[in-house]
Amino acid sequence: MKKTINMLSRAGTIKGQGVSSAHDEMVGLVKTELADYFEVVNGYFKNGDITHYHTVNLEYFFKIPFAKFRGVTVGYVHFLPETIEGSIKLAKVCKHVFYRYLIRFYKSMDYLVVVNPYFIDLLKKYGIERDKVVYIPNYVDDSMFFPVSAEEKLSLRDQYGISRDKFTIMCAGQLQTRKGIFDFVETAKQMPDKQFIWAGGFSFGKITDGYSEIKAIVDNPPENVKFLGILDREKMNGIYNMADVMFLASFEELFPMTILEAMNCGVPLLLRDLDIYENILFDFYQKGSSVGDFVAIINRLAEDKDYYQMAVEQSYKGHIFYSKEHVSDMWKNFYLRIASEMEKVHNYA
Repeated sequence: MKKTINMLSRAGTIKGQGVSSAHDEMVGLVKTELADYFEVVNGYFKNGDITHYHTVNLEYFFKIPFAKFRGVTVGYVHFLPETIEGSIKLAKVCKHVFYRYLIRFYKSMDYLVVVNPYFIDLLKKYGIERDKVVYIPNYVDDSMFFPVSAEEKLSLRDQYGISRDKFTIMCAGQLQTRKGIFDFVETAKQMPDKQFIWAGGFSFGKITDGYSEIKAIVDNPPENVKFLGILDREKMNGIYNMADVMFLASFEELFPMTILEAMNCGVPLLLRDLDIYENILFDFYQKGSSVGDFVAIINRLAEDKDYYQMAVEQSYKGHIFYSKEHVSDMWKNFYLRIASEMEKVHNYA
């Protein structure tokens, strides 16, 4: 008999954040690829053999004892205190309380899933046992993000008022200090012959870290920088495809959905040189540590056709590596294992 997975999330209440996209992709994957093994439901008052928490809402915390009575609990680690710094501004006391609650929520789970193995050791530092943590990467459906024709790329540029001829660099994500927005804009200032676009906005409003400074730039950007605001995800395939490079200067990440989306489209990646990327992105991207590095790499991508083609191939190789088959097998093996362990504990037939 199929086991039931109750997927719980409130990520969709805040538009323009990667957690919501990650949830939708993962749930869709399990529903379609693992339908022979599991039935997926969604609801606070529904029972599940496995209750999978995608967000850490307080209402879900109160449900944990009941979920454990029925079966097992799984928590999705989309962020840690380290990754919240530079994202939103909280009063010191509020930050202290929330960080303590966050770790307590994670400790209350039977199992935790991280999207980057880098964070396994960080969780261990918070006193969370290594045996309860599993690494499964994010996933993006290639029926939603894919390369388009050269003619369609030009049409998309016309639609968004982007020059057909200029080498175009894009970024997608929330407008936050940790996303490297200031380095993105400074790079653009040093390259007035290139076009820079940013898709995303202030998902958390005025409590966003750096809000006033970033808002001043958005209201009066350099001539070659265009802010598109928060867009529906259905439009994002076009945004990636009309760009020549996806440039993410973030200082702190787990496994951005934007990287996977860009790889699906075969768009070269330029990222900040961070340790967290080493074990998940291998040689799929170009990397730099400063505005000077970013300027040099973008110029080479624009001027060296062989180098650019190599970067395209590297990016698309990342898409192949994180295929539907690869990631769905990881979820199947994980869910079947914990379902088996649950039967032993609860004496299920």
